[in-house]
Amino acid sequence: MRHHLLDLDDADRPAIESLIGRAREFKNGAKIGEPLAQRAVIGMFFEPSTRTALSFALAARRLGAIWLDFAPPSSSLLKGESLEDTMRTVRALGVDVIVVRHSEAGFPHALSRHFEGAIVNAGDGAHAHPTQGVLDAMTLVEEFGDLRGRRLLIAGDIKHSRVARSSARAAWLLGADVTLCGPPLLLPPSQPAWGFANLSSDLDACLENADAVMLLRIQTERADGAELPAADDLAFAYGLSEERAARLPAHAIIMHPGPVNRGRELAAALVAGARSRIERQVTNGVFVRMAVLERAA
Repeated sequence: MRHHLLDLDDADRPAIESLIGRAREFKNGAKIGEPLAQRAVIGMFFEPSTRTALSFALAARRLGAIWLDFAPPSSSLLKGESLEDTMRTVRALGVDVIVVRHSEAGFPHALSRHFEGAIVNAGDGAHAHPTQGVLDAMTLVEEFGDLRGRRLLIAGDIKHSRVARSSARAAWLLGADVTLCGPPLLLPPSQPAWGFANLSSDLDACLENADAVMLLRIQTERADGAELPAADDLAFAYGLSEERAARLPAHAIIMHPGPVNRGRELAAALVAGARSRIERQVTNGVFVRMAVLERAA
């Protein structure tokens, strides 16, 4: 049976809790053997990636799988081969799971129609990044336990961020109150698609009650020529400076999905400060992706 992970749009609380629970077992040293021994997993990254690509590769190998890198520039796609035929070829080679990142929203869904194995979305356009959503939720659960009543603030370029949508939804499914904050130009165009989150353009008003704040960079690569605020203007109005961080509750934590543009959306001194959970997010990514691959294969 195929177990795709394409987005979190139809996910429920038990699904998120199950993945986090399994990831925490892996993190706590559960003996796992090699449940994916001789299973083949392909990493198909059409966009640059450091954290996601490396953590998926590590996750696959820790589970005993064979990890293969699919290099789009040297593939037969450039010779005119159709996506359907590429998928048929990949499956005929015995591949069980494809981990795919692409600039086009919906690309993993298109792959799933032509591939008999499992598709795991590692980020598609501005649509979704489901494993990032789960690992961010795991980081929050480790910090606070029950998320009911906790307040997560996500600030920056919300409109073009696949992380914002997935991380906000995963936290919301676990009971968190989520606020998405940014200039009106960079907020979602309509409320219904983001009905699980509050929208705000006043960062300073949101800080005092936040249990966790996650900063996002401007997604220039996904703006499609749209007008964007100047980076310095966005940093001034919606970046987390040391002065702003001092207004957070004493227990509040700082998160960022990476890569961080130091001194813009997040002051350099805060990146590895006492409040920062950025490296823990990266660490948790390996264990969440182990849980996802185990379930997919």
